[in-house]
Amino acid sequence: MNGILNMLKPPGMTSHDMVSVVRRKLGIKKVGHTGTLDPNAAGVLPICVGQATKISQFLLDSNKKYRAELTLGITTDTQDIYGDIIDERELNASEDQIIKVISTFQGELQQVPPMYSALKIGGKKLYEIAREGKEVERASRKITIHQLEILRINKNKIMMDVTCSKGTYIRTLCNDIGEALGCGGTMSFLLRTATGNFDINTAITIEDLMELEKDDIQLYPVDFPLVDLPKVLIDSFQKKAALNGNKIRLEDTSANIKLENNQTVRAYIEDVFIGIATVHQINDRDGFIKFNRLFV
Repeated sequence: MNGILNMLKPPGMTSHDMVSVVRRKLGIKKVGHTGTLDPNAAGVLPICVGQATKISQFLLDSNKKYRAELTLGITTDTQDIYGDIIDERELNASEDQIIKVISTFQGELQQVPPMYSALKIGGKKLYEIAREGKEVERASRKITIHQLEILRINKNKIMMDVTCSKGTYIRTLCNDIGEALGCGGTMSFLLRTATGNFDINTAITIEDLMELEKDDIQLYPVDFPLVDLPKVLIDSFQKKAALNGNKIRLEDTSANIKLENNQTVRAYIEDVFIGIATVHQINDRDGFIKFNRLFV
């Protein structure tokens, strides 16, 4: 069994808990998730099964979409509502000022990861250091907020939709917006609505999964998350060479777009997905593709 389950993680479960549920249900050990979602958060968590675990990095690197609530006037040690309150300040900004400040948190930004996170420094997870009552310096990281839409403002509570790059902490985004407004802020709700091209509208719950017979469980194909990569068709007479992972000359392929050097592509033979490859191009037709991953 190879493919991807688009699961809806409920609050109160870890991403690893979800993997364990799927592993037990399918009776397969080779199962992995595609990006940690905070235990208190809910939302889309694609689970890779069998050969699909080889493309989990593509989903880890993909954009994410969230619906989040920011509560202004409160700062917590975890940057969400589940932590200890460490500061409370009055919100003095008008609604127009709030909108103006939030609008600046789009595009490429530098973000300092929170202490309560699974990132490691010196071989130790940050949240382990934080639980010891310590704080260490963390380097800022470049993130991209592709879209930030305010859905409603109700006094000190702001509901917003965020589309962002990998590695973005929505908790920290809420904290930083609060600091920019001079009153502090914390994340009080988080729902992941999409990971790559996996959407919440097609996600299934644990209850849905448990009600299905194993043979009735439908997985998304392994190449489903790769649709944005150029598609390369390999001539059928090169089938044996391709399945052995050999380099394939560009003149023995056809593509849906003009290929560029060092481009990552998805490769097919007779319209069957066989792997991910990189283009090594000298000129328009002189070059080859070299496989990074085979799925046969």
